[in-house]
Formats: sequence, C-alpha cells, structure tokens
Amino acid sequence: MIQRIQTVFLFLLIVAMVSMLFLPLWSKTDAVTGETVVLSAWSLKSVILNEEGDPIGAGTLPEHGTIGIGLLAIAAAVIAAYEIFQYRSRLNQMKLGLLNTLVMAALLGTAFYYATYVGSEMVEANSNGSYHAGFYMPVFGLLFNALSNRFIKRDEDLVRSVDRLR
Repeated sequence: MIQRIQTVFLFLLIVAMVSMLFLPLWSKTDAVTGETVVLSAWSLKSVILNEEGDPIGAGTLPEHGTIGIGLLAIAAAVIAAYEIFQYRSRLNQMKLGLLNTLVMAALLGTAFYYATYVGSEMVEANSNGSYHAGFYMPVFGLLFNALSNRFIKRDEDLVRSVDRLR
C-alpha cells in the first residue's frame, strides 16, 4: 500500500535531494581579492559579491564542474521514487534502501571532497568556509532513508509473525 508512513519518509527524501540541486552547498571568501567561491550541485565557481552579498559579476578563478554531485542527488531521488512503488515486495524495498544509503553516503563524501580540497585550494583565507543548507540535505536524506527502512522492516516482521499463526 502506498499510504504507509515509510512513503512519507521516502517522499521527504526525494524533496531533500531535489532541493539540494538548487541550493548552494558551500562558500568561501578570499581575504585579499574579495572573491567568493561557491559550490553548488553543478559547479564550483567564483563570483564577486557586493556589500549585501548579492553577486555582481563572475570572478577571475576558473570554474570547475561538479556534475557528480548533481547526478548522485538525482540518482538518490529516483531510487527513492522507485522504492515507493515497490510496496508489494518489502525485501526489494529494503535492498533499494540499502542502495540508496550507499548513494547518499557517496553524495555526502563527494560534496565534502569538493568543499574541503578543491574549493579550499582555489582561494586563500583563514577560515574553512561556510556550509550552507544544501550541504546538509544528504544528512536529512540519510535520516529519512533510515526511518523508512525501519518501518519497512517493521511491516515485514509483522507479516512474518502473522504467517506463523496460520
């Protein structure tokens, strides 16, 4: 049945992964030039900001493509959407949940790699940069995935206990 609680958690996982595609993940400002390097799901680019923090132009640093982050986020959302409609086979749902956990762990690691190593080398600053809302979306996705897997397992245990009574 689609109207189970794990469906709600899987839907929230999809929302978290899709919102990650549009939110900035990380940024760091160069102390000397004032350029800001911004990491998104699709690129790592430098911009020049005004006093209010709005971008006014492109920076001088080369842009790096981070399409892997975006593709992993899309893959996690697609796996979760497919998992919702596999309600007749709870074992398949649990396998897809495990696969989704691995994909989101890779997503979190990839985002952390680009923020920590690639982005930090582009600018010189004393701080490590600031993590934005998009960076935490895979963490929420992992939480929602764990909760959905827990309720799927609970349903499977309930069905097995009822089968024993027959």
